[in-house]
Amino acid sequence: MTALYTDEVSQKKRAVSLDIARGSMLFLIILSHIPLFLYTIEPGVLTKVAGSTPLDHFLNFLMEIMVDNRARPLFAILFGYGLVMIYRKQRERKGAEEAKRIVKRRCWYLILFGAILAGVAGGQDILMTYGIAGLILVFTLKKNNKKIKRYVLSSTTICVVYIPLLWGGIILGNQSYGLSTGLTGQETYLNTISEGLMAIPIIPLFTHIFFPIIPSVLMGIWLGNLNILIKPHDHIKRLKQLTIIFLVISFVGAIPLVLINDFWFPSLFTAGIAYGIHVLTGFAGGVGYATLFGLLGVSIKHHGVIVKAITAMGKRSLTFFVIHEILLVILLSPIAFNLGAFLTVTTSVLFGIVMWAITLSVAYFMERRQIEGPLEKYMRYLTYKKQV
Repeated sequence: MTALYTDEVSQKKRAVSLDIARGSMLFLIILSHIPLFLYTIEPGVLTKVAGSTPLDHFLNFLMEIMVDNRARPLFAILFGYGLVMIYRKQRERKGAEEAKRIVKRRCWYLILFGAILAGVAGGQDILMTYGIAGLILVFTLKKNNKKIKRYVLSSTTICVVYIPLLWGGIILGNQSYGLSTGLTGQETYLNTISEGLMAIPIIPLFTHIFFPIIPSVLMGIWLGNLNILIKPHDHIKRLKQLTIIFLVISFVGAIPLVLINDFWFPSLFTAGIAYGIHVLTGFAGGVGYATLFGLLGVSIKHHGVIVKAITAMGKRSLTFFVIHEILLVILLSPIAFNLGAFLTVTTSVLFGIVMWAITLSVAYFMERRQIEGPLEKYMRYLTYKKQV
């Protein structure tokens, strides 16, 4: 999550496109994580719970088209973009080798933050996964975009070969279209945390295998080398092309999954392949969203309260990602208020909107008072303290 806390927080002028993308990304992550707590509703198709009303079905449709397996690649792209920003800035100041050491140090602390979030707070971790990806890909930061494109192509090809078959086998073994959330309602804080602590080494490995992010991080590095979100005015034509092409790929790739169990009743193995395609075309969705936010940054002339609040959250996105995850655990899980047992698909989406709106207001208040995100501030201290 280096993209969430790069040290341009202290700069006087920031890229609006990048902050809008980060702040909006957090809303998509909220929506994608809420269904994991709806354990009293029957499983639907793959990771969705079953809808019981026409509005429920429509919202599930929107989630599968716009959010599921799309928020994660967007996160990865912004992470890769952030790696480029940090590396470039530190290389100019201290040279290439020291810049690599700084990036690696941030990634190690990111892994630590993720372990604490998953093991102590019980949140859904993606921080460890991205920290590991940063350590793996730090060598690419000194490569030109011609080589980055080759890395994107080769890593994506590997995923294309195994992801559909992997998910086909999983759904076949599951003997059902739907996957259970795993919650029973009997969870306590102690048993949840004990399981979370034991799962710390497994979580990032599981994510990298079943929901690979390496291609998307590399795409973010490619976009970062182009400066496409920092200087979107210089890339309007390219931004439009990328947005249209990749969002169309994302939309078309989601259609087979959307049709399952309503209009199409394939074999279990075929359903798993459809989900694998959904995961793969999510890579394109991440690029399309990132470039779309670049266009929004160019087109927004008047920064009203909503835009200022979203950009304020984007500046403090590490802090608010962790806040959101902790709030979801406290409010929805059986270990605390257990609201997840009572929400429907529709009310869960409303819950996500309200939660994001409230935390947006907090971010706006912090921006007006010039209060930095505490986790961003602490991350900078940990990363650079040896240089002081």
